[in-house]
Amino acid sequence: MLPINRQQKMLEWLKQEGVLKISDISERFGVSEMTVYRDVNQLAESNRIIKTPGGITLPSASEQNANQCGYCLRPIQHSYSVQLITASQSVEQMCCIHCAILRYEDKKEEVSHVMCKDFLLQTTITAASAYFLVNAEIDLHCCQPQAIPFSTIDYAKRFQKGFGGVICTFDQAAEIILHDRQKGCTCSKT
Repeated sequence: MLPINRQQKMLEWLKQEGVLKISDISERFGVSEMTVYRDVNQLAESNRIIKTPGGITLPSASEQNANQCGYCLRPIQHSYSVQLITASQSVEQMCCIHCAILRYEDKKEEVSHVMCKDFLLQTTITAASAYFLVNAEIDLHCCQPQAIPFSTIDYAKRFQKGFGGVICTFDQAAEIILHDRQKGCTCSKT
């Protein structure tokens, strides 16, 4: 199992259990405690977890910065930001569609809407009705692979002519990003 996969699994367990012991994580994965510590150190450096004596826990909501992505903790550029809105009306800010998709996968049952901005018009749209240009040859200085939202397929096609990439729906973009996640995505604090 790749380190990124182990780290994501640890985060899932933390969300369910609250606290984990290093020895338990080692046993669950069937790897050495040193391997677990390497994974834990990466998560701690990106502020996604807090180390405790002999274990780890998630940071409290008050410890997370409102101007940071709720997934990768990068600073949020509001023109690319995405909001996940839950059934209980809580809102989580993500830096980009890439992180929104990964976070959506973590809590799909709780999410009622994913809101983003049209890349050209900067108008708010739902991800369900948007078209996304994935893997375009433009660097937005955010997580890779990029998924650029457009309110119409016409805007997406025009942008695609100049920058390449693949036009897809939210579900199709999610498939591409989740596939690339298995190979190791760039979704980490810089």
